[in-house]
Amino acid sequence: MTILSYIFAGLAAVAAGLINALAGGGTLITFPVLTLVVGLPAVSANVTNTVALLPGYLGGTLAQSADLKDQRKRLLLLIPAGLLGGLAGGILLLNSGEKLFTTLVPFLILLASTLLAIQNPVKAWLTRRREQGKTRPATAFLIFLPVFLAAIYGGYFGAGLSVIVLAVLGLALNDSLTRLNALKQVIAFAANTAAAVFFVFSGKVNWMVALVMAVGALVGGSLGGRLASKVKPNILRVIVVVIGFTVGIIYLVKTFFLK
Repeated sequence: MTILSYIFAGLAAVAAGLINALAGGGTLITFPVLTLVVGLPAVSANVTNTVALLPGYLGGTLAQSADLKDQRKRLLLLIPAGLLGGLAGGILLLNSGEKLFTTLVPFLILLASTLLAIQNPVKAWLTRRREQGKTRPATAFLIFLPVFLAAIYGGYFGAGLSVIVLAVLGLALNDSLTRLNALKQVIAFAANTAAAVFFVFSGKVNWMVALVMAVGALVGGSLGGRLASKVKPNILRVIVVVIGFTVGIIYLVKTFFLK
């Protein structure tokens, strides 16, 4: 790999860290850069991306720790769901092979872009349901299972996981969106941690790229925190969604029509 490749990976990670801090969807920037620009195979790019961006999830979790008070019972139930699902998704990724994952990549990116596009409507819908008293307490199993299934997706690819988990929590739990958002952050961190730890021993991580990206993501996250009051997240989200759909279509054409 050339120095230019590392520069592109680092800049993409800075952008991802900033985007994740403000709007979410940073993977839609880093993954295409790793495959289309840096030249990593799809599985290696996804694995490297998961490991490199993990510190950002930790930062997001710590930033919302105050909203996790009095949610100990939920954490004891849902952190294991996130860990087990993330591990299962990681195992699925490494055992499904490069060919299958490469075939699925266009659809995963388009799905993630769609999830990011509907993030605000989902939040608004969940808020209305709570205000109208339509949210009912769910049994432990009915919360654990969908969170576990969402975490499998998180370990396998990950982009858009937060929207899925937030929707599940909003349907199952009667609580404020702020507290559910903090809970969602912990679950996403758990799923990505489990997958990342598994990936560390896979031999698929490009460690030099991961290190450069980790530093870039921390810089981007810090920058995003400082710009939070100056940049409108909705505008940034629209930009990322447009990029995501464009990249998804490029992958679709590349995978199925330019063989």
